[in-house]
Amino acid sequence: MVVDYGLARRATLADLFSGGLTVDDACDAHPYLLRAAKYHGEPTEATCPVCEKERLTHVTYVYGDQLGRYAGRVKATHELQEMAREFGEFRAYVVEVCQSCGWNHLTLSYVLGHGEAESDEGRTART
Repeated sequence: MVVDYGLARRATLADLFSGGLTVDDACDAHPYLLRAAKYHGEPTEATCPVCEKERLTHVTYVYGDQLGRYAGRVKATHELQEMAREFGEFRAYVVEVCQSCGWNHLTLSYVLGHGEAESDEGRTART
């Protein structure tokens, strides 16, 4: 299942540009998110819709009960395919980040995995 947050993004930007939202409220990236974007993010071709100075960076976080110690970590897109073969189910969240002004927005989430539930023994062996 894929969820695209494009409509929410457009609504936030419309609110910002109409004055209903301040730049400080829209560009509030947490320092850890900015650091993740700098060191682990994947550059895109899209320019920041707020400052229009820099290209956006995608940061992908993974969450799921079966991930154990890997839950909540940043993963590169190329790592997800291997994880999908290893784990029964987990969700990936893609956040776009501007390292210049701090704009950030959840853009996409999707479920990955081979679909088989892991036993308690299998889960404990991986953690």
